[in-house]
Amino acid sequence: MEAYSIFDVIGPIMIGPSSSHTAGAAKIAYIAHQKLGEDVKKAVFLLHGSFAKTYKGHGTDKALVGGILGISHEDVLLKEALTIAKKKNVSIEFKEVDFGNVHPNTVQIILTSIKGKVISIMGSSIGAGKIEILSKEAIH
Repeated sequence: MEAYSIFDVIGPIMIGPSSSHTAGAAKIAYIAHQKLGEDVKKAVFLLHGSFAKTYKGHGTDKALVGGILGISHEDVLLKEALTIAKKKNVSIEFKEVDFGNVHPNTVQIILTSIKGKVISIMGSSIGAGKIEILSKEAIH
């Protein structure tokens, strides 16, 4: 039988401080990274609700940038994501928006690859590191 720690029982294995604001956000962004399938040149994060109000203090900014760079929500490098993006010359922009009646931890991510491919993904972090993907589309 595999041994579990108390941290496995109360939440996901992750780089904190918040399962919703870091683990969930990183997972949404990591899916965007996978969908893009190329190195990122530019990322625009449209933040709704509590993501918009607390993204710097809760580490959501680092989690989102880490995810689009291909860094897992469990990787300690997540804390260095903004520095890594800067070293890779990835343009990062955060905007506060109101998407209306969606979960308060919702983000739309628009990524442009170094080859010019553009994709958009919208997802919500619904708690305990769980996410819902609301839409995915290739723009061009």
